[in-house]
Amino acid sequence: MESLDRRFQYKIPQRYEESITIGTPVKIPFGKGNRVIKGYVVGISDVPKWDTDKMKYITEIEKRGISASEQLLTLAYWIKEKYGSTFNEAIRTVLPVKKSVKSVENRIISLKLDKDKAKSVLAELEGKKNAAARVRLLKELIDREYVYFSEVKSRINISMQTVNSLLAAGVINIDNERVYRNPVNSESCADEPDRDVINLNSEQQMVVSSIVNDYQSGKRDTHLIHGVTGSGKTEVYMSIMDYVISQGKQVIMLIPEIALTYQTVNRFYKRFGDRVSILNSRMSAGERFDQYERASKGEIDIIIGPRSALFVPFERLGLIVIDEEHEDSYKSEKPPKYHAREVAIKRAELSGAMVILGSATPSIDSYYKSELPENCPDRFIRHELNYRAVSQGLPLVNVVDMREEFAAKNYSMFSNELRTSIGECLSRREQIILFINRRGFLGFVSCRSCGQVIKCPHCDISLTIHNVKENGNASRNGSGQAQKMICHYCGYEQPMIKQCPSCESKYIGGFGIGTQQVEQMLVNTFPGIRVLRMDADTTSGKEGHSNILKQFAAHEADVLLGTQMIVKGHDYPLVTLVGVLAADLSLNMNDYRAAEKTFELLVQASGRAGRGQKPGKVVIQTYQPDNYAIERAAKQDYRSFYEQEIMYRRLMKYPPCAGMMSVFVAGVEDDEVYKIISKASHVAEECIKSGVKATVIGPSRHPVSRVNDRYRYIMYIKGENVSDLIDIRNCIDDAIGDCCSEKECVVQYDMT
Repeated sequence: MESLDRRFQYKIPQRYEESITIGTPVKIPFGKGNRVIKGYVVGISDVPKWDTDKMKYITEIEKRGISASEQLLTLAYWIKEKYGSTFNEAIRTVLPVKKSVKSVENRIISLKLDKDKAKSVLAELEGKKNAAARVRLLKELIDREYVYFSEVKSRINISMQTVNSLLAAGVINIDNERVYRNPVNSESCADEPDRDVINLNSEQQMVVSSIVNDYQSGKRDTHLIHGVTGSGKTEVYMSIMDYVISQGKQVIMLIPEIALTYQTVNRFYKRFGDRVSILNSRMSAGERFDQYERASKGEIDIIIGPRSALFVPFERLGLIVIDEEHEDSYKSEKPPKYHAREVAIKRAELSGAMVILGSATPSIDSYYKSELPENCPDRFIRHELNYRAVSQGLPLVNVVDMREEFAAKNYSMFSNELRTSIGECLSRREQIILFINRRGFLGFVSCRSCGQVIKCPHCDISLTIHNVKENGNASRNGSGQAQKMICHYCGYEQPMIKQCPSCESKYIGGFGIGTQQVEQMLVNTFPGIRVLRMDADTTSGKEGHSNILKQFAAHEADVLLGTQMIVKGHDYPLVTLVGVLAADLSLNMNDYRAAEKTFELLVQASGRAGRGQKPGKVVIQTYQPDNYAIERAAKQDYRSFYEQEIMYRRLMKYPPCAGMMSVFVAGVEDDEVYKIISKASHVAEECIKSGVKATVIGPSRHPVSRVNDRYRYIMYIKGENVSDLIDIRNCIDDAIGDCCSEKECVVQYDMT
């Protein structure tokens, strides 16, 4: 409840005065019934805000909680202010361990007597009947000093009666030892080929030296490493980490996908050993809890994981590395809708740490900041790695125009070029990655004959198919329903067309393709081919990602087929061919970043080919071969793409050249939701009239206008400065907050 999203003051019992600090988890009596709940100490003061006789005492310290440092609570407050969430939501984000988890303990049997006395007891027992079991246990303890309780029955064949008799006689002790669940499989890592510390090439060494020199001198700027695929960015990270750890500091390494954990952890374990651990959502609650405890006790030097690993309770944090920093997965989709890159920079500021971002395709936002003047406080320092670390150069890229394939009566999802290349690769016993670009699945209307995409006449955005009822309202299912094409930016709509307005072809409709379809076609086209499919269906289990990648690494399959998760950071020397199906699906997203996302995906996919000693080849299939994102991606020409894209952003006043915020409202009553977002729009317009430089777009129905019987509306506000958008957001929040609570509506803000 919003009414509880504030601070409450309690008295500290005398017995806890020395042990309670900011961040301590505690139990408190709450409400009229004094229901005991959990809370966190966010401040300590000698000044009461009300009558101390009516103030309640903290009940006890929450023993099994992970104590939050003052730094993380400060970070939570910053997240609340920056992204427009409640303080409760922000605290739950930085303290993601939600409940106590039962610890794992080993029972240990050891000698209570010194060895000489134990040998005397042993000599006495050896002369007695029915003492064989006690003799075996004593001999074991004299040789080893202790044994685990689990070994007593299984290996030494000792009964509890024997153990209890020696315990009663004062010969042995039984103690409990806390055991931390370790999600890093050291045996699996040991099976991997040894990776000695690699000698860096001159480019890599220059980057390492520059960043380490800044670190030594106390500079804590944000660094951006822009390196082509295969340029050895990970080796650069590890060399810098070596130095930071040698200074007694700890490191957070963020990766965008759970799928990358397997290869990344293996490489880091070989270099840094047991001081490396991981965090991700596939781990059990016990595993996650134990990693937080190990981190808070300083037993880990490096933590690796997706976005949530950013909040591990390191007390000596010295470095945060964000690999593949351009990835969308670093943006939270739930309140608070924070971006890990921005939060990492803030946490580094609070802890005196450095941030390093790395990518072959940096986000436009990050690259833009690396172009800022030297005296600008938001500037990133950019380092370039222009060559691959191995002898092979970048792969050869062929762009196939699928319009020509269609004209030649090839109606298959495989072009002749790709089909031939797959056959050649199989004959050489090399491996293949097939990437299906599924962004915008059925999200746009296009013509298969000429490739024309139907766009809004008022916006540079493709129209989206909606099923509609007879009265024109959006329907939840399309059975027997009419269809309209709608613009999600300005609300323009028109009936679904029957033929292409450009070439009059009847082959027009929503565009989409699935992994299962491609897998079946591969099997039909190439009998005996071994295919591993990697998508949401095949990776649902805890070890789903790693099992598939282990099989592919062991050459138990010829083809790794999947969506975006297969093109991010994977390194397989036998992969010499990458095929990209439907490259322009993401190009037609209803998003101003469509070209950026397409360029990133194509370059990252291309980078998986030819990373070993054999040259690589890439086949990109598209209906829009002349689009600048596809042309520049084929050449891996980031700079040229950036220059064209940033001109478009400046012209349209899109981020990073301006700020942009969405206001989302959802509720069970359609009319009430619309009234609330209309009021929000009115408040924003009033702020603009008072002098705030901004523009309101909308409101309109959300692209997915109804979910779980809740109606959804959205509007966008563009402004020159993010601070202006925050002011507008605060005004909207003040105006509609109580109304939302009364009407059971949810309001969310998203700052980009």
